[in-house]
Amino acid sequence: MIAGFSWLAGELLLPGLAVLCRDWRVLQGAVTAVLALLAACWWCPALLLESPCWLLATQQPDKARRTLRALSGSGGAEEQSGTTAEPEALAEQCPQPRYHTVCEIFGTRVIWKNAVILGFTAFIGSGIRHCFTRNLAPHLPRFLPAYFALRGPEAAACLFLCVTAERCGRRAVLLLCAVLTGTASLLLLALTQYLLELIVLMLSVLGVTASHAVTMLSIFFASEVLPTVVRGAGLGLVVGANLVGSAAAPIAAVASSRGFFLHHLVFASFAILAVLSIMLLPESQGRRLPHSLQEGESQRRPPLFRRPPREDHLPLLAPRGIPHDYSRIVPSAQRALGSGRGPAGPPTET
Repeated sequence: MIAGFSWLAGELLLPGLAVLCRDWRVLQGAVTAVLALLAACWWCPALLLESPCWLLATQQPDKARRTLRALSGSGGAEEQSGTTAEPEALAEQCPQPRYHTVCEIFGTRVIWKNAVILGFTAFIGSGIRHCFTRNLAPHLPRFLPAYFALRGPEAAACLFLCVTAERCGRRAVLLLCAVLTGTASLLLLALTQYLLELIVLMLSVLGVTASHAVTMLSIFFASEVLPTVVRGAGLGLVVGANLVGSAAAPIAAVASSRGFFLHHLVFASFAILAVLSIMLLPESQGRRLPHSLQEGESQRRPPLFRRPPREDHLPLLAPRGIPHDYSRIVPSAQRALGSGRGPAGPPTET
């Protein structure tokens, strides 16, 4: 959600930057310079730390220990020793890192299904948006008012997801937004010439808001459903599908109105298909993130109207005065990593 608001803030600041630059070449150079500055952070690990969760999942405890020490640099020696106890114990069991590629997603069943469905919904959410914005164009003849008016539904979609995604569940909210997108698209496709102009305007605004919510929630949902070891690769596929759908808008604009009906018909049909495919997704609300491919494959589809039991009811940090006991953490982590030295023995009592 923070990334969605940051993207929206960048879109709102872009016209002001264009006014300051006054030339598209200067604007292109300014944007390229900012992107080059962000790319330079890749060579500076102190500015952009690696995820300790991913390092542990790929059996890199030494780097995970260094990252945790960098994150807890302001803490005392006691906190650092307790934080890095598990990586130091795992370093003796996992000397070789194990990396996973995007090709391993294609060899799975549940992970591949989730990635395809979420990529498909992100593609539909971004591709069908042009069908709604085209109906808003006659009411917004000037460029700047039209540009800022289209950012309003996107901001409303971000606020809607912040309020409902945590309370109602990711899958239920994604299904609701997909239903609203498909319904608005079908009504505009079949009844535009028979509806009042105000109703067409309201359906278009609703379609823009719901389609943007579908895109944002699909990307957010993918970051929770995909396992840690392939989360970056899978999330890249979903975001790539979103960008491919966004490319449909300029293609349809170049073709003018000659192929608009077919464009609208295809995406409206895809929206209905997306509604049916969302039913096959698992629910990630209140569930811990999967780390390995085995955990990702064990995800199951719960009933739609019955919320699964939460697994994050325990506090992240123990209250003060309660001693920290890590005797059961290390054996469980060793069993999860599947150490090649045989099964781990029973945990020692302290």
